[in-house]
Amino acid sequence: MVCPRCIMFVRDLLEREGFTPLKVELGLAVVREPVTPERRAALKQKLHDFGFELLDDQQQRIADEIRTAIIERVHYQNDEGEENLSSYLSERLHRDYSSLSKLFTEINGTSIEKYYVAQRVERVKELLTYGELTVSEIAHKMHYSSVAHLSAQFRNVTGISPTAFRQAKEHPLKTLDEI
Repeated sequence: MVCPRCIMFVRDLLEREGFTPLKVELGLAVVREPVTPERRAALKQKLHDFGFELLDDQQQRIADEIRTAIIERVHYQNDEGEENLSSYLSERLHRDYSSLSKLFTEINGTSIEKYYVAQRVERVKELLTYGELTVSEIAHKMHYSSVAHLSAQFRNVTGISPTAFRQAKEHPLKTLDEI
């Protein structure tokens, strides 16, 4: 689950399936009732039918927690610049960053840093599409050290400058789980 609508969907699905959700947040759902293997399999299939996964593997679960933490930091928090990414993830997941980094790369085939940059660039694309902020204001909001840094990173990922993206007639955005 990577967005508030996903959380709402999963909560509704759990309720339709006769569960009492105690906690549903990005990447986690806790229910009151015991989950039998049969109900788990049925729920897993229904989630799959709608493009979700029920994570059974501990390593996959940790990789998903890393993705969720990055998404929350980039898209939903305004204090992104207060601590570096490695410290943020280590503190949030209560694990050594080097082990998190190794596990994430093994599971996803890309580094945490590349995933983080992709999420940031996608957020910049979103802000450019809205047209409410200048590139300079976006750089400040997204805690880039300079407009040049934002522009270089943006061009590196998309192949075009932020200004060219803003001027394009179409603004191809990805959903959070496509990044």
